[in-house]
Amino acid sequence: MSQIKGNEYKIEMNQDYIQPDNWSIIEEGFDANRVKSSESLFSLGNGAMGQRANFEEDYSGATFQGSYIAGVYYPDKTRVGWWKNGYPEYFAKVLNAPNWIGIKVLINGVSLDLHTCQKVSDFKRVLNMKEGFYERSFKAVLSNGIEVAVQSTRLLSLSYDEVGAIDYQVSPLNADADITFIPYLDAGITNEDSNWDDTFWDTVSVSEEKNKAFVHSRTMKTDFNVCTFMESTVYLDDTKFEISERIAKTEKSIEFSYALKVAKGQTASIHKFAGYTVSTNHDIENLVDAAKTVLEKATTLGVDGLLSAQKKAWAAIWEMADIAIEGDIKAQQGIRFNIFQLNQTYLGKDPRLNIGPKGFTGEKYGGSTYWDTEAYCIPFYMATKDQKVARNLLEYRYHHLDKAIENAAKLGFSNGAALYPMVTMNGEESHNEWEITFEEIHRNGAIAFSIFNYVRYTGDFTYIPEKGLEVLIAIARFWHQRANFSEEKNSHVILGVTGPNEYENNVNNNWYTNYIAAWCINYAMEQIKIIESTSESDYVRIMHKVKLSKCEIGKWEEVASNMFLPFSEKHQVYLQQDGFLDKELVPVSEMDQGHRPINQKWSWDRILRSPYIKQADVLQGFYFFEDHFSEEQLERHFDFYEPFTVHESSLSPCVHSIQAAKLGRMDQAYEFYLRTSRLDLDDYNHEVEEGCHITSMAGTWMSIVEGFGGMRVVDNTLSFSPKIPKQWKTYAFKINFRGQMLKISICHSGYTFHLEGEKSLDILVNGNIVKVTPNLEITV
Repeated sequence: MSQIKGNEYKIEMNQDYIQPDNWSIIEEGFDANRVKSSESLFSLGNGAMGQRANFEEDYSGATFQGSYIAGVYYPDKTRVGWWKNGYPEYFAKVLNAPNWIGIKVLINGVSLDLHTCQKVSDFKRVLNMKEGFYERSFKAVLSNGIEVAVQSTRLLSLSYDEVGAIDYQVSPLNADADITFIPYLDAGITNEDSNWDDTFWDTVSVSEEKNKAFVHSRTMKTDFNVCTFMESTVYLDDTKFEISERIAKTEKSIEFSYALKVAKGQTASIHKFAGYTVSTNHDIENLVDAAKTVLEKATTLGVDGLLSAQKKAWAAIWEMADIAIEGDIKAQQGIRFNIFQLNQTYLGKDPRLNIGPKGFTGEKYGGSTYWDTEAYCIPFYMATKDQKVARNLLEYRYHHLDKAIENAAKLGFSNGAALYPMVTMNGEESHNEWEITFEEIHRNGAIAFSIFNYVRYTGDFTYIPEKGLEVLIAIARFWHQRANFSEEKNSHVILGVTGPNEYENNVNNNWYTNYIAAWCINYAMEQIKIIESTSESDYVRIMHKVKLSKCEIGKWEEVASNMFLPFSEKHQVYLQQDGFLDKELVPVSEMDQGHRPINQKWSWDRILRSPYIKQADVLQGFYFFEDHFSEEQLERHFDFYEPFTVHESSLSPCVHSIQAAKLGRMDQAYEFYLRTSRLDLDDYNHEVEEGCHITSMAGTWMSIVEGFGGMRVVDNTLSFSPKIPKQWKTYAFKINFRGQMLKISICHSGYTFHLEGEKSLDILVNGNIVKVTPNLEITV
């Protein structure tokens, strides 16, 4: 790939086997070394549950089994070498749930296993993103010489989100064969990332009824109850095959066995319907009955009926969320993969849920909520869905406010000051690395900024008096107490923090942290004044509830108005933190490229002493508060910091792409876009087998809409300053702005706007007012 201007290192992809396609992720040819990576890339989800793309049949090679249920977690006991006061007692883990996809396949008594077959040919996987299902096909010669052709189709239903379906077909090619299908449920599973190798599940019961099976499991400590269920039907060619099953049970599993005699050229198939009913949605004593109801719906519809409903559901999602690119298949495939995975992970149906950094594709990061949601994901959901979805994400934090106050109290803060957790499932902090848990406190700022961003975009000010102001006050109280006055600097300072650049720990006066702290206090004070002048009853109610006085607000103001912001007169830039210029400032382009990535090649001590930046830090502040600075200031800071940035966080390329586009550096913006959009498909970070980077995928959307499209909200007006990469012919996207659906199409000769609805909309295009009339295309 071409070099990036400024930071002139080559972006080295780790893999290049995914076939370019506009609407599908395609792998051709079987390679055991790719299995775990593909299990991540071809994952399925429906917002309520998800699973890695493990094979249905047995596989004895290297694999990472993973099925997950939204909101079901375990408090895995913290494992650290040296316990520190304030450490959380546990790290929340999304649980590897009981496996329901399994179908053992015996051919003349020999297990179908791609790891032990004599030969595998014509292997192909396809993740159909347009219609929401996964297909796999291959031919295999088993150790007994029988050759078979296999075709499987799998989906997780969006319409009935407790159930999935599998259509698994086997055809003997060179001889008649006895084929036995053994569908099973297995609750005897564990997490790969368990701290103490705990078993997280207890099995309550294993039962069956006619052709149905049920395994009732309960998580230890958190007491989530789950019924994993299945029902199967078998066919010979297109005829349903009435056959008596054999049943085998253990304390944690159950399997049915269906044996068929299949002539050469015939096709034996099994349709398996399975999934989970969970105590978060049903009474515990009704889990099995609820499973029966789900199975009745699923089997009545059949695989074809579920697939038809799936196609309609995904068509509705794509109608709003699609970004269409003409002239660059890899770029097109990348953005649709990102949009697809975001929608598989979170659809906004359940306000109790949030967005884990790996979604349903792996266990890393515990599946918990990070500041990624507020900083990167909310813009995507605001613009591509009804605004209530984004409001649900804000309310998720409001419902955890009491826990955030408790978290702050554990660290010595008082008077209702809140520190939101770095990692959480239920509002409690569950991250146990001291430099993150105690020091990466800028996360509070992202939560406050998301409230501002939501109101700015949606115009829904009602959230502030109803819920948001209480959050802003608690955050302002935290920043007031966290800062202290320095007589040496004659300013307020914030000591001992980790900024967004996690390759710097325990630093003083991280510019981004100090800046957003002051902004949070000012924004809270501004909202208090607005509520006081517009709604006396809300003002009195909130002030009484939080016991906030004018005197306390005055003390906040002293901190915000006199916050220390480190600045270099020589370079005319804000410094990432005190002492940054003391480092040996060798740009990334002059590094030995064999040392990349440094997080895998260097000691932590060496990383901390280096000038290298994991992701946007000062530039993160310039992204959030773009309108606080001139374009000349942005350019100066971009040119100073980007050459030291190694982009070893998935959250890094998108911010740099947006800012490069604003500066008119389209080649650089395009390279950053490719990196963020194909981060997992091309495995730039050499870790996709652990799962995909779901939350950073929202940054890919921002790279196009905010970067190339230049979308902003300026003085309550939607604004665009479109640009287009030279590699593209056209691109188009649609946004929901305050209930009006606007489609923007951009090519090299101009831009077209099409508004759905009944009211006209004034927008800014390159600073000029343009009136867009409903159902008429306006070309600029």
